[in-house]
Amino acid sequence: MPPLQHVTDSTQLIRWGVIGPGRAGARFAEGMAAVADAQLDAVWGRNREKTAAFASKFGVGQVAESLTELGSSKVDAVYVATHPDSHADLCIEMLAAGKHVMGEKPAALNERELARVLAVARRCDRLFMEAMKPPFFPLYKKLRAYLKTDPIGPVGFVRAGHLDATRPPEYPLFYPELAGGSIMGIGPYEAFLALDWLGALKRVQTMGRVGAVGVDMLALIQTEHEHGMAQLHTGLDLLSKGDALLSGPRGYVVLHANWWNPQRATIYHLDGRVVELDAPFIAGGFNYETEHFCQLIRGGLRESPVVSHELSLGMARMLEAARLELGVQFPGE
Repeated sequence: MPPLQHVTDSTQLIRWGVIGPGRAGARFAEGMAAVADAQLDAVWGRNREKTAAFASKFGVGQVAESLTELGSSKVDAVYVATHPDSHADLCIEMLAAGKHVMGEKPAALNERELARVLAVARRCDRLFMEAMKPPFFPLYKKLRAYLKTDPIGPVGFVRAGHLDATRPPEYPLFYPELAGGSIMGIGPYEAFLALDWLGALKRVQTMGRVGAVGVDMLALIQTEHEHGMAQLHTGLDLLSKGDALLSGPRGYVVLHANWWNPQRATIYHLDGRVVELDAPFIAGGFNYETEHFCQLIRGGLRESPVVSHELSLGMARMLEAARLELGVQFPGE
């Protein structure tokens, strides 16, 4: 492994590779155009035809023949954009090859797998961050800043969820061998929101339904945290609006749908004031977390202060507890 260079040049070019030329990989590539001093140089995928088409569409110069070739390339960082069943192993392989890694959510199947990833990142002295986009969106940051100057008091209750019955039966979330299900597909966002505002997880209670294919089709998750409680829901055969609520003693916030791509929030104060916040996003939204990750690399950091390793472990712990309570386990667990 080459020695790590601690970079302080805020304009140093960060070269990226992508593993997985699917939906998430494409959105990452679309966002790259809006990230200063960064470029997508390489891609690898199991389906060579699909990978070549991805490279052609997004102007990627290198179509790696293997993971070994990608790992030995000149890219600085790799975005792992495959299905959840392979996230941990691929992240570990790229970290061991000397690359910084941003892993698509959920970063691993469970807390045990994620702990392995983080151990390799520490041993190899590389940056690892779970790709959790909401906190980097302009609206989310604007809301945080607003509540510091005009607070509603400490948030003690979070409600969030999304039910999506629009996906076709061949969609990856319907395959247990790919670590599908609504908890793994939709739940990471809800888990993030609860942990971000309420602190460390203390307890999880889950009700739901498991479909004939063996993945959860509906999950109603109640969680207790260090600073409050949350009610979360995920599902694949019903529909819901996709907004979220943050409740404090002197008011509450509605993050309007789709809250995980936040553009608009309404703050209702106890004194009757209603404040609207608007902040559109550009380039699909993946660009904001990518920009953050690039700045961490340039600063020589090994952990994000926004999506910390402890936060990711908490998300993994919550999602694992929720699906195990419904009896959902994946091959190899």
